Amino acid sequence: MLALLAAAGFTVATTGPASAAPVRLDYPLTGTSHLAGTDSDLELGPGKLETTVDLSTGALTANTKLPPATGSFKTLDLIPATATTEFIETEPTTGTISNATGEVNTVSKLTLRITELKVAGLPIWVGSHCQTEVPAEIALTSEPGFNPLKGGTLSGTYTIPDFEHCLLATPVINAIIPGEGNTISLDLGAAQAPPG
Repeated sequence: MLALLAAAGFTVATTGPASAAPVRLDYPLTGTSHLAGTDSDLELGPGKLETTVDLSTGALTANTKLPPATGSFKTLDLIPATATTEFIETEPTTGTISNATGEVNTVSKLTLRITELKVAGLPIWVGSHCQTEVPAEIALTSEPGFNPLKGGTLSGTYTIPDFEHCLLATPVINAIIPGEGNTISLDLGAAQAPPG
């Protein structure tokens, strides 16, 4: 499978005839994350996943680039609210891709930052550093049918840590959003050669 990647015309960097050959794969990215605490969905993307694969070992690293996402929910099951959230990668994603099957497993560490919050249509000031105390660790596995050249779906579950620095909104946010059982599904389009 990895040999096909090199043969398909993607950028290959080598330092010698016997060395490993990292391949750069860029994927257009969209997806959805369901937040258990608010029983609401965040539409993710369009963004990009910039991946480098070591052809000799199947090890990969990636940078995830996503725009802010806005979701709607109800506080106390009654009052409508909206929150705009950024997923900020704190370090490159790491993982593996199977040379035999093309299966992908990755782990990302992302800080969730709330940049805007409205309750009943009224803006609630959360400051400029309203974010999770520690990054959320998100493990993703490719679903059946994933192909390193054609793309496919990566999915997983994750826990949202408590938030901090959200001013007076901190206890309200922490009563609603953090917790286990959040799901994420990322749809990767066909791999593209990086620019240049």
